[in-house]
Amino acid sequence: MMKFTIDITIGLKEGMLDPEARAIRHALSNLGFPTDNLSTARVFQITLDAPDSDAARDRAEEMCARLLANPVIHRYTVEVRS
Repeated sequence: MMKFTIDITIGLKEGMLDPEARAIRHALSNLGFPTDNLSTARVFQITLDAPDSDAARDRAEEMCARLLANPVIHRYTVEVRS
């Protein structure tokens, strides 16, 4: 077994309302930093043991499917680092 660090980034799918992003975008504009678009995301960094990077990715995908992401409203990416 090897240790892998996995970065999982979960955000809302396009078209979903993101009130937090809307509030941040408004505040940035008030501070003189207008933006064309802004979205929020959560990043989970997980360290786990797995036989190889493919197995580590599979475990991360299962975590997303079973708990971390709602497939109706979320999109996610998985990056495996050793």
